[in-house]
Amino acid sequence: MEFLVASAIGVMTAAGIYMVLRARTFPVVIGLSLLTYATNLFLFATGRLAVNQPPVIGATAGAYVDPLPQALVLTAIVISFGMTAVVVVMALRAYLETGNDHVDLPGDASPEASEDDWKLRGRKQAPVPKSIFGSGGERA
Repeated sequence: MEFLVASAIGVMTAAGIYMVLRARTFPVVIGLSLLTYATNLFLFATGRLAVNQPPVIGATAGAYVDPLPQALVLTAIVISFGMTAVVVVMALRAYLETGNDHVDLPGDASPEASEDDWKLRGRKQAPVPKSIFGSGGERA
């Protein structure tokens, strides 16, 4: 059982690192999620899972399960959810600003940049929001 859990953690970590090193934003977000899942599984496995054992020491309990890894995993889930939300918003804003989803520099620095139209399109201008006061600044 330990070999299966260790193998799953290793595969998820390797896949996460591979996805983070991609040149597009969506695989980077998926890779970060895989890395957080692997970390959560690792933290959870350090608690030595036991069936039908209480998480606290009692007078009648002969054995117990360590509750600290469970608390760490719950905290890590909340932090990873917030981190994923921030990364998705940053990726969406970068896409709206540049018009593509590359995470690396344009031009000759990336092999995929020559396939896109960075040089032809230039920097895409963000749309100017309409004011609630009209075009001249006075109230409508």
